[in-house]
Amino acid sequence: MQSKNKKGFLKAVQVSGICLILLCLIFIVSLFSLLLGSAGYGIKDIINLIFYEVENPVAIVFLNLRLPRIVLALIVGMSLSVAGALLQSVMKNPLADPGTIGVSAGAGTAAITILLVFPTLTTSIPIFAFVGAALACLLIYTMAWKGGIDPIRIILSGVAINSVLGAYNAMLQILNSDSLQGVLAFMNGSLSGRSWSQVQTASIYSLIGLVLGFCCIKQANILLLGDDMAKSLGVNVNLSRVFLSAVSAFLAAATVSVVGMIGFVGLVVPHIARILVGSDYKALLPVCTLLGALVLLVADTIGRILISGMEIPVGIVMAVTGGPFFLYMLKKTGEVYGN
Repeated sequence: MQSKNKKGFLKAVQVSGICLILLCLIFIVSLFSLLLGSAGYGIKDIINLIFYEVENPVAIVFLNLRLPRIVLALIVGMSLSVAGALLQSVMKNPLADPGTIGVSAGAGTAAITILLVFPTLTTSIPIFAFVGAALACLLIYTMAWKGGIDPIRIILSGVAINSVLGAYNAMLQILNSDSLQGVLAFMNGSLSGRSWSQVQTASIYSLIGLVLGFCCIKQANILLLGDDMAKSLGVNVNLSRVFLSAVSAFLAAATVSVVGMIGFVGLVVPHIARILVGSDYKALLPVCTLLGALVLLVADTIGRILISGMEIPVGIVMAVTGGPFFLYMLKKTGEVYGN
């Protein structure tokens, strides 16, 4: 018993240390992101802004352009990484994330439909995005149901739904080719031009989703033990899968409705977190939350400064870096899903 307590204490210290390091890195990258850009500024400008409340173009750039973008990147990164981690528990598959199984596609389809067909309802996109994600989840589970919910059938159904919704989105864009300017940025996932109003919207929805996600830690750990073990512990496996999927859909919809389609965060970040702290969701989810925020902030900062006078959407940066990195991890570690 004493040895077990000591091991638990050491694990808690390790997780706390990693979280502290991630917080420090987030602060450093946020500071660099605040300073870097087409208009270069220094630490002195930030100090003057904080202590002397200088009213000049520096304040506009810092407070109205760069700072809301940084905060939004952190919120979106947290939400997508937690959504991916929960879905990987539901599916018992390391390739599951909101993008690969069709949840993000459902939210994106609803949002694109509003943008192109019903532009007067743009302010209600978050609600429609969640409805789209929920309907995609419902359709996936309906197709996967056969005397119960099997993770393999869920993934196959999700891939099919993803393909169908992708075709629908393509057709919608062809039919509305004159109104694609805003939709292209949405499809590629972009934080450009986001204001405090979008930060407020994302904060409300993401906070609810993250709280629910952390409440799912026990169910996520039990699902990893296997269906038979979970049932022997008195857990309703099907209900747990549906609830965790709903939370993931809610988090994905919260991000898609504000910044568009961003992939690979929910896929890659949980893998890195497992390498650092293992598969126990008590440690995994906090690390995923901070690591996801850091990864997306770094990706957005790179997209802003990589090419002078031009901005690369963060969704493209994540696709270019996330795909090869994920393949590298699979090759290097073999089976990364587990301790």
